[in-house]
Amino acid sequence: MEAIRIDDPDDERLDDYRTLTDPELRKRYEGERGVFIVESPLAVEALAGSPHAGATRSVLVGERRLARMAPVLAALTDLGATLYTAPAEVLEATAGFALHRGVVAAVDRPDPVSPIELTSSAGLVLAVEGVNDHENLGALFRNAAAFGVDAVLLDPTCADPWYRRSVRVSMGHVLAVPHARTGPWPDGLLAATGDARVLALAPAGKTTVASLRPRSGPVVLAVGAEGPGLTDAVLAHPAIETVRIPMARGVDSLNVATAAAVALSHLTASRIGEG
Repeated sequence: MEAIRIDDPDDERLDDYRTLTDPELRKRYEGERGVFIVESPLAVEALAGSPHAGATRSVLVGERRLARMAPVLAALTDLGATLYTAPAEVLEATAGFALHRGVVAAVDRPDPVSPIELTSSAGLVLAVEGVNDHENLGALFRNAAAFGVDAVLLDPTCADPWYRRSVRVSMGHVLAVPHARTGPWPDGLLAATGDARVLALAPAGKTTVASLRPRSGPVVLAVGAEGPGLTDAVLAHPAIETVRIPMARGVDSLNVATAAAVALSHLTASRIGEG
């Protein structure tokens, strides 16, 4: 494993890593170049063990991180990734912020997955509507991995799960939890989930999550963005059950990732040996 040292922040070999803090520029660049960024040692470690490891274009590592990251870097370079290293000032000038964690990777974006194919064998699905905050979306993926979710479905208005902050906050679990976008909800959701039991999490849900009784067959938990929550069209659909998390007087909602974690813990306790 040999790292290529780069001392010039204008070197074209660093193009994939430029202006990482500008969401609009990154959206355009990543869409045109078919790339996404994985940032932080833990997320890059997850990349090395994920189905996307072989799609890694390159890894950019600060000089002080080379030795500590050696096994992970070796695994990625063995699969064809190019390894670059640079001093801290070059990393900062390229990325647009101080890369304290000192490691980022550029990975080819995968082709879109059919939501129907994705859920055809899934026992538990997390469906997400309107979550456009990248950090909340990343936290949802981390929760999905923790509670044994088989697939994540995103409506057309959700943020990009491959965006750098989503991947980082998910601790790299975006790379391992299968996911796909559906058409507009509720039709897109129901078309993708077939005969599954669909539970919509809302403050005014008819049933508490804890009181649900197990049924055979797949289950879908649908959550919406903080503030607006799930749309009325979803909550009013006759094929969708509404559920709630009981809360103390004066509190009517939780952060979307927190609420999903509470609900998933009830739905999956028996599957992960806690029930």
